[in-house]
Amino acid sequence: MKKYKIAVIPGDGIGVEVMKEGVKVLETLSKLTGEVAFDFTWFDWGCEYYLENGKMMDDDGLEKLKNFDAILLGAVGFPGVPDHVSLRDLLLKIRQGFDQYINYRPVKLLSELDCPIKGKKPGDIDMIFIRENTEGEYAGIGGIEREGKEEEIALQTSVFTRKTTEKVMDYAFDLAKKRNKLNHLTSITKSNALNYSMVFWDKIFKEKKAKYPEIKTAEYHVDAAAMYMIQRPESFDVVVASNLFGDILTDLGAALQGGLGFAAGANINPDGKYPSMFEPVHGSAPEIAGKGLANPIAMIWTIKIMLDFLGHESLADTVMKGIEGSLEMREKLTPDMGGKGSTSQVGEIICDIMGKKLN
Repeated sequence: MKKYKIAVIPGDGIGVEVMKEGVKVLETLSKLTGEVAFDFTWFDWGCEYYLENGKMMDDDGLEKLKNFDAILLGAVGFPGVPDHVSLRDLLLKIRQGFDQYINYRPVKLLSELDCPIKGKKPGDIDMIFIRENTEGEYAGIGGIEREGKEEEIALQTSVFTRKTTEKVMDYAFDLAKKRNKLNHLTSITKSNALNYSMVFWDKIFKEKKAKYPEIKTAEYHVDAAAMYMIQRPESFDVVVASNLFGDILTDLGAALQGGLGFAAGANINPDGKYPSMFEPVHGSAPEIAGKGLANPIAMIWTIKIMLDFLGHESLADTVMKGIEGSLEMREKLTPDMGGKGSTSQVGEIICDIMGKKLN
């Protein structure tokens, strides 16, 4: 039996509720297969912790996390704590501190009932976004000068390093080759307007594609890419983008697959020097927190990604079969999916389906 130490940060709002279902899935797999075991350590960091302590996580939080095999994060954000504080002082602190330079976001339609675009079916929408995750537009460099005066100035500087940009593009090219879907990689840019950072991005992409002649490529400005994702989503396979553009387009991708209730993600340190962090990206949804209305599918899909990353592809496939099976029971899903079920009930349904697949 392979044993893993998992750090659990449920965070805020519905993060606590969906995290319980993700842990439930892992414990179910462990019990059913005997193949894996998970030792969970829970951390109460987040906005409530901030309101009590003036910080989003312990001062030595990264030191406490560094020896775990993986980190699970539920959601971050709650009224009373500025969004830039909750995001930068927990989520971005971990991403940057642990050099999780790959953000991995699948955009895959599981049921045509959930797609807002008429006539699209599973198979038409199946892409993976590889987003640069530690620098770019979110580097956090800048400042405000002459605050409160008529001459007030805000500066926000993007940072693109050759080292990180090359690693992100290599990861994306390798994934396009491994996926063997269309063997296609799309680079997202805006080099007509951003004449330094995005011209730099384009230059490195051209250098890299010469080393991967078997991979077909496309280069779109971010505004055109948004349009093409709606008009012809089936033309996308793997997409590589900067921090900001990847952030925006993946939420559009979530809409294509049925909403943020399906939006799974991972923050990966491919080198293995630090633990990677796995999180659904639907936010904390404080307006429905504590009501049992949150859709746990994104969290459970995130568990699937973590299992793939840890090398348990067959278990990950079982989790995905559980998710797909649950979509055939619409009346038992959460209200955002048209059902009358609760968060915990959907988790139970997925676990039951997994059990039947394994027996």
